[in-house]
Amino acid sequence: MNLARALGSIGGLTLASRVLGLVRDSLFARFVGAGFASDAFLIAFRLPNMFRALFAEGAFSAAFIPMFNKKVAEDGGGLPRGVAFAEDALSVLLPVLIAMTVVMEIAAWPVTWALSGGFNRASEADFAFAVQLARITFPYLLLISLVSLLGGILNSLHRFWVAAAAPILLNLCLIVALLLFHHHEPLFTARNQAIAVTVSGALQLAWLVWACRSAGVRLRLKRPTINADVRRLLSLIWPAAAGAGAMQINLVVSTALAASLLGAGSVSYIYFADRLNQLPLGLIGIGLGTVLLPTISAQLGRGDETAAMETQNRGMELALFLTLPATVALVVCGAPIVAALFQHGKFTPADTAATAASLAAFSLGLPSYILVKVLTPGFYARQDTRTPVRYATLSMVVNLALNLAFIVPLKHVGPPLATAIASSVNVAMLWRALSRRGHFVVDAQLARRAPRLLAAALLMGMVMWFANAPLAPWTTGPSLHRWIAMFALVAAGALVYFAATFLFGAFRVADVRRLIRRSKQV
Repeated sequence: MNLARALGSIGGLTLASRVLGLVRDSLFARFVGAGFASDAFLIAFRLPNMFRALFAEGAFSAAFIPMFNKKVAEDGGGLPRGVAFAEDALSVLLPVLIAMTVVMEIAAWPVTWALSGGFNRASEADFAFAVQLARITFPYLLLISLVSLLGGILNSLHRFWVAAAAPILLNLCLIVALLLFHHHEPLFTARNQAIAVTVSGALQLAWLVWACRSAGVRLRLKRPTINADVRRLLSLIWPAAAGAGAMQINLVVSTALAASLLGAGSVSYIYFADRLNQLPLGLIGIGLGTVLLPTISAQLGRGDETAAMETQNRGMELALFLTLPATVALVVCGAPIVAALFQHGKFTPADTAATAASLAAFSLGLPSYILVKVLTPGFYARQDTRTPVRYATLSMVVNLALNLAFIVPLKHVGPPLATAIASSVNVAMLWRALSRRGHFVVDAQLARRAPRLLAAALLMGMVMWFANAPLAPWTTGPSLHRWIAMFALVAAGALVYFAATFLFGAFRVADVRRLIRRSKQV
């Protein structure tokens, strides 16, 4: 498999989803702003969104894909044996998800309070509204978890694009709700957004069911079957959920502390900053994690440790190549980017300054967020989900301690900074464990190129810093001017960065020719 080509396939669809996500967030900022209504919706959406990240992009795939691939490969069983295993998994997963959704609906009040701390002494009516939004969004947990099961099957069949396209439906539903059902009262608009979340979950499930049937996969509903394979799967899912979801759980902690200790709008500042930070994470980290896990699993299944090591080194190199410039750009150009995207309607210049500060703090941890996605497949492919969960737990402890230390003096900047530091601690522990076991050794090419990529990114940052001032007036003008300013910033940064990678020797012309030859052969 061509790693860059597979990542490009996923990345292209994820890019479309993330661009639509930015459109959605821009409309949300315009019609809802940054206040209690936006905070209430974002709290209600936080838990379903966390489950989406944990299951659709992390835990279930990490546990399911290696086992599904093994069933397909062993004793010539082929796809029917893999489908039988998936049916057994579904027979247990579905009742558990239904029961969990019912419990969440009943316990919506305490769950909302735990996620928000009561919104810093919100009125009884306001809190009741937030609970109502939570009840509307909770069914998304059930729907998106089923989507992750079907997506795992399709990823195992190397149909990566299908699951990567599903989040587009979420963004389209939310955009349609904002355009057609917005209201001058932000609370009304926020309620319609909550409804759109659950509708999108149903549409995503329908899309994956259709795609599976097109691939010849039809899962039958059957009575729960808890056999050895299902017990093994369940034993792997929950540790993987904590391991893959350390960042998401850290964000939940950060959001809860911000809602309970800071003023109205703070949750929204952190959310909008996280959304921009998630753009490169979605394009690079999730795509790499999706491709690396089945690739490394297959290589280890053949006993080819050398190929697995090469795959992980190239994954690390590709992650740094794409992540370092994104990190520098979001730190240096955070304010004009936020202004261009969100500063209109109910979103004020003060909201822009606060969001940009949170974005800079988040972005410092962007390389570590993505390196987690690169390193954890080295454990999951060997069916070791317990080591990542131990490290994730330690990183969550670090995050909580730093949140408590930072949130009062740094306000809305404290939680993002704590999350970035905690993620870096997680990466350090994962790297150390893989290295000590001999499962990851930095090769000569990665050791030579990594510092040169960093130098190229820093040079790009210097150029973009000087470009901020002349472009600033354009970022708050008419929509066309905003997009011109954004395009100019991105284009200038990209040109400088790519030129600098060749200047510093991070890449050579021969590398480009080799990539072109490989793309023609695939």
